[in-house]
Amino acid sequence: MLKHMRDRTESIPLDDLGALRIKGADAERFLQGQVSNDMKLLAPEHSMLAGYHNAQGRTIAILRLVRTAPDEVLAVLPRELAAMVAGRLAKFILRAKVKIDDVSEGLRIEGLVVAAGEEPPCDDAATWVRIAAEPARWLHITKAQQAGRALGNRLTWRRFDIAGGQPQVYAATSEEFVAQMLNLDALGAIAFDKGCYTGQEVIARAHYRGRVKRRMQRFLTHAPQQLVPGAAGRLADGRAFKVVDAVTGEDGTCEFLAVTALAARDEAQADSATLILEATALPLPYDFPA
Repeated sequence: MLKHMRDRTESIPLDDLGALRIKGADAERFLQGQVSNDMKLLAPEHSMLAGYHNAQGRTIAILRLVRTAPDEVLAVLPRELAAMVAGRLAKFILRAKVKIDDVSEGLRIEGLVVAAGEEPPCDDAATWVRIAAEPARWLHITKAQQAGRALGNRLTWRRFDIAGGQPQVYAATSEEFVAQMLNLDALGAIAFDKGCYTGQEVIARAHYRGRVKRRMQRFLTHAPQQLVPGAAGRLADGRAFKVVDAVTGEDGTCEFLAVTALAARDEAQADSATLILEATALPLPYDFPA
């Protein structure tokens, strides 16, 4: 468990993150038909979470969208997915006045955990993106050739993501989970009153018919354990799970986010090769939609 009140500001390298630049007169309209959130609500120099899904409503990538200019949006995502997502989006441009570029190599992305009572340092040459309130966390995006300030441990940032119930999708889990399984509705990453977008029909049906029975939940293993995104097994109560994200603590135990059934139920035990995990459920800082 991490204490939320920080006594010092810490800058952390996020070299595994990349970004796409979506630019052009039709950038907003184009993205409105591709992602799950309402692009009309994305104010200048602000950010929002959105899912990019396939036709079955399964999440290809989770995007942190930042409006950097009236006709330009930056989409932050894992670098390992950037080229693939850019290629898939490009197939739908058709006659739209928009250009999509993978700008991961040209940017430096760092995470800033700001101490209580402090503000992030002023830097007019950078893009600042606030992503969490407690503790205050920001993304600091600059050109790659600018000197970085990051000295912190990448695992610290991942621990805050997991404690905050903030999912990520990697190559190992892309197209594995329907949007609500990752709690994107609880995180405000889905606008149910916007127009159509890829996967919208499946996502809306799950919302309005109340059929979300598997969701991302937070756990801590009882014993030392190494888990990675995409790892699967069963909890001791019989529920099958698949790992969304995980981080190992100093004592070897693993705190992780995993998609599993909301309620324990009797299930036939799998073969002996299946991982059976003793773990304690931990709270998330938000409630699931009713």
